[in-house]
Formats: sequence, C-alpha cells, structure tokens
Amino acid sequence: MKTVLLIEDNTDIRENLAEILELSNYKVFMAVDGKEGVAIALKNHPDIVVCDIMMPVLDGYGVIHMLQKNEQTKNTPFIFLTAKAERSDLRKGMELGADDYITKPFSGTELLNAIERRLKKAEALKQQLAPGLLGLSMLINTTNNTDTIKNLSEFNAPEIYKRNRQYIMKGITQEVCSL
Repeated sequence: MKTVLLIEDNTDIRENLAEILELSNYKVFMAVDGKEGVAIALKNHPDIVVCDIMMPVLDGYGVIHMLQKNEQTKNTPFIFLTAKAERSDLRKGMELGADDYITKPFSGTELLNAIERRLKKAEALKQQLAPGLLGLSMLINTTNNTDTIKNLSEFNAPEIYKRNRQYIMKGITQEVCSL
C-alpha cells in the first residue's frame, strides 16, 4: 500500500482529502503544519507528499526546501496544493523541486490522477538498467514505443575500432572490450 503525507492546516480540507485517499487504498499520514509534516516525512518516508503552501510555523516552500536537503526524502514526489494561482507562485514552487502544483478549488479525481502520475514516474525512475548493451536491450524491451528506439539504433550504427589491444564500440552506447 502506497503512503501519502498530507500537510494541510485547514481541518475540513485535510480530513476530506484523507478520506478520499484512504478510499483509494492509500495509507495517509496527516500534519497540521509544515514543521510537523517534515518530522513525519523524516520518520515515515512516505511515497509522496501533498502539501499546502500557506501554513503556520513552516510554509510549504520551507517544507520542500527541508525535504530536498535530506538524503532520504530528496527524491520523494511532491505536490503543492494552494489557493495561490499567480504565475510567480507556480514558478517558485517548481523551481524548489515540486513535481506538480494544484490550485484550489480542485476535485478529488484531479488530485488522485496527479498522485498516480507522480507515483508511476517515481517508480520508473527507481528501476535500474544495466550498463552497456544489456541495459539498452532492457530499455528496448520495457519501453512502450520500441519502434522508435529500434529506428534510432538502426540510424546510429555504432563504429567499432581497435586501439591499444581493445575493441571500442562508439555510437549510442560506448563499450570497451579487452582482448
């Protein structure tokens, strides 16, 4: 079960969103301000953080700043919820590392879709591919658009040459094989 940290100072909004998330099979941690939210994130390592911007004690910008500085939480997907809809506010959030920015009012479906997209993206980034030709083969097998990658590899045929008793293949990937 995926975990969501919900940081929202408005009790009604926080409880309504928690109910929606729990009904969608997420485990929800809740915090009433940014300071408490950072403490919960550091303790529980949620899969995603959903955070209001305007809060007492520590605002949402402070929360993302603190989480980005911590090695264990720096890659956690982060979604801002806010009534601040100015372009400069959006840019500030994105520059700090937010993955999404949802303006109030919003629907539960909109939030759930954003969470699902961010979790899928985070999962894809976690998958490690082997280096070299094996990794390229794995990439071709796992990508949705294999024709594009195959065409790319056909048009960029590697060059193989011998240097200092080593065969070097240069092209899409670079491999060095000793004799």
